[in-house]
Order: sequence, then structure tokens, then C-alpha cells
Amino acid sequence: MSQTRIERLFSRLHAEGRKGLIGYITAGDPTPDWTPRLVAALERGGCELIELGVPFSDPIADGPVIQAGSERALQAGTTVAKVLEIAAKIRQQSDVPLLLFTYLNPVLRYGLERLAKDAKNAGVDGCLLTDLSVEEAERYVGAMHAEGLDTVFLAAPTSTQRRLDLVARYSTGFIYLVSRTGVTGERQQLSDSVAPLVASMRKATKLPLAVGFGISTPEHARTVGSLADAVVVGSAFVRIIEQNAKNGKMEECLEALARSLSSALPSENR
Repeated sequence: MSQTRIERLFSRLHAEGRKGLIGYITAGDPTPDWTPRLVAALERGGCELIELGVPFSDPIADGPVIQAGSERALQAGTTVAKVLEIAAKIRQQSDVPLLLFTYLNPVLRYGLERLAKDAKNAGVDGCLLTDLSVEEAERYVGAMHAEGLDTVFLAAPTSTQRRLDLVARYSTGFIYLVSRTGVTGERQQLSDSVAPLVASMRKATKLPLAVGFGISTPEHARTVGSLADAVVVGSAFVRIIEQNAKNGKMEECLEALARSLSSALPSENR
């Protein structure tokens, strides 16, 4: 089977001796028409994989910034079907890997096999369900893999070695390591649990590891990039959308923050 876009990205990063920047935004925030333009701005700034958040009324893993972004997107009429339309529009202008970041409830309501097929047709490359237990993921993984989509699972500082082994077994593309317990959101300091979690996960898999939750500054990106294969930034980008939705500066501000984070990442060429 040929490599997915996500696998090709990490193969390229490894070959070039670089670490990757993954950007999260909520699809449809502030309106569905804006999202392709905001993704393009992130890509110009150095984001090499985009997590498209599917807005949900009960986002239990998300902090207040992303919750507010979901609320704005829902008020703008964003649905799962609309997110797939947005993804298709992004794919018309870009080859950047796209990962749906969502919850189990919207997926079940849409239909698991239907979502896998429609996501593939829209140019989506994989999916991450934040509240799906890896112990109960077999049907979901089967449906996604049948369409050639990657399945990314979360591992946390509280995960047992058995859970880490299961995450390694069912994940493809990369594994998302949660830097701290709790919800998403910007933090002043990184958690001390990042390095031990990366070390434990390395024992269980050769898949690339990306670390997210609480990363918002170039200093954070530099530190985490020295440990993992990629860093994930979400709340800092969503906050920029919130702050600049009415002044016309969303794109330039997103691009500027992405560039500052990307340029801070470790690289053998620097």
C-alpha cells in the first residue's frame, strides 16, 4: 500500500533532519468560508499538517478558547458535512495533510463507514477521535483503514504501558502525545511529564510522535521539538482568530505566529 500524505510528511521531515509544526483550527470558525484561507495562512507560516476541528456542542477535551471557537463555528452553521466540504475546498488549492479532529458522537451520528468514505473523497488523510477508547476502537479503525485513512490516537502522562501498547497498535501516521492532564489551552510553562511520556512511547513504537496541549510560544516549540518529531499548536491559533475576526488581520497574524513557531523548531540544517 502506498504511503499516506501524513506518512510521506514524516518521512520527508526525517530525511531532512527537521521537526514538524502541526496547526489546529476549528473548521467553520468564524465562518466556513474563512477556513480555507486560514489554512493557507498557516501553511505559508510553516504548518505542515493541519488538524481540522469538527465543532461539537460538548467538547470535553477542549479548554475555553477552543470551546468558544466551536461555538462560533456552530452558530455559523458548521456541520460534519460542511467540514468535509471545507476540506475538499482546501484540497483544491493545497496538498497539505488534513486530519479531522473530532469526537465520537458526531461520527456515530454521521455514520462511521459513511464518514470514512466521504472523508476520503474530500481529500482528508486521517482522523483523531479524542474520546474514543482505544480498547473499543476496532470497528472504527477497520472502517478508516478500509478507505486508506490514518488513525491517530492520544496517549497521556497517565496512560499505562498496556494503554501505550494499544495506542501503538492501532495508530497509523503518527501518535499524538498529550503533554499534560486536563483540557487544551495555552500555558506559561511546559509540563515535566513530556520527556518521560516520549521515552515510554518510544519503547512501544517506531511511529512519529507529536506533542500537543499547552504549546503556544517559540520557546515551547523549541523544547518540545528537541524531544518529539512534531509539535501541535491549537489554542494559540484559535485565540488569534477570535481576536482578529473583525479587523481583517486573521490571515497575517496566523501566518506570523506559525512562522515564529516553525522557525524555532530544531533542525540539523540550522
